[in-house]
Amino acid sequence: MKAWALGALSLLLLSSASASAGRTDSFTDSTFATSAFATFGPDSAPASRYRALRGITLGPIESQMQPGRGYGSKAFEQTLSEVQHLGGNWISLTVFGRVWDLDSTGVEPSFEAPCAETRENIRRSVRLAHQRGLRVLLVPHLWVESRKWRAELDPGSDAGWAKWAASYRRFLLDWAQIAEDSAVDLFAVGVELRSWVTTTRAPSFLPIVRDVRRVYQGPLTYAANWDDADDTVIWGELDVVGINAFYQLHWEDDATTQQLAAGGERVAEQVRALGRRYDKPVIFTEFGYIARKNTAIKPWLWPEELGQVVMDQTAQEDAYGALLAAMVEVPEFAGLFVWRMYADLADLSQEPDWGFSPWGKRAQHVLRGAYRGRFAADRGP
Repeated sequence: MKAWALGALSLLLLSSASASAGRTDSFTDSTFATSAFATFGPDSAPASRYRALRGITLGPIESQMQPGRGYGSKAFEQTLSEVQHLGGNWISLTVFGRVWDLDSTGVEPSFEAPCAETRENIRRSVRLAHQRGLRVLLVPHLWVESRKWRAELDPGSDAGWAKWAASYRRFLLDWAQIAEDSAVDLFAVGVELRSWVTTTRAPSFLPIVRDVRRVYQGPLTYAANWDDADDTVIWGELDVVGINAFYQLHWEDDATTQQLAAGGERVAEQVRALGRRYDKPVIFTEFGYIARKNTAIKPWLWPEELGQVVMDQTAQEDAYGALLAAMVEVPEFAGLFVWRMYADLADLSQEPDWGFSPWGKRAQHVLRGAYRGRFAADRGP
């Protein structure tokens, strides 16, 4: 494993009293992840410093109608400064492949911009982040043109699934090579692929993960949906358990602070149990609530699914506070990526003002406080 990959892995592997060769960071004296840690090399001196992931997902702006505003742009550089001002130490970059419908048997690698242009913009974005001391998660994602949920993909027959797996493999390996060449710090092998990785189809996913490891030498994760992380059967092949954490904190309108806090504690217990079950660090690959009334109810709904919305920054602020307050106390929790801000903070075309972004809203202050504060996962100065 290359030195840069060892450094990245040391920021992700939890709960070991010792670090593998070339690593300098870890964070707790408990033993729940010692087996995961031992997988990657011989023990050496105890780790002295670790900082949990304090990440922001920076959404792409690939539209050819908006040149100079996406990944790698001057605007993106300014956004990196704002991430650091919030206390962030990681960013997540999203690259899309296009799928036409749920019965598709292939992935089109280009999205809104030509593939070659997107790849170069990603390379430049990673360089810019690294120059500032930020680490990078790269997430190859699937955009379904029919607007149906990728978790329900079903190519149908065995032959259809085989064709799908071959196409997805090519898509993923192309980005794994970019990740390797750019020294990306963490790579996701998929997002919300429930119909594949929680079912009898899962064995066909494992060779793809192993092929990725032959190309990319850093640590791997997968972004499970919040309600199927326990059912995902590929964690044994990965280094980090990832969850898209759109947890409902309460089920009634006008929840009190105490009710939201109780919801946060329920999530914290689930995450704690998952980390101990698999002896692996757990992160939120996505986390967020939109700025609407009763946002803690069904927070997975996208803005365009909601129709008439009453904007409520305080509801978003309270949901952030309830979940973050619980999670920062969980030693098994390695950190999170907020969903999301955009490559250009000044761009208002990507979502309504009551959307997921905390930027310029009350939730931003909660996030800054959490990111500048201490996580149970932190060790050292």
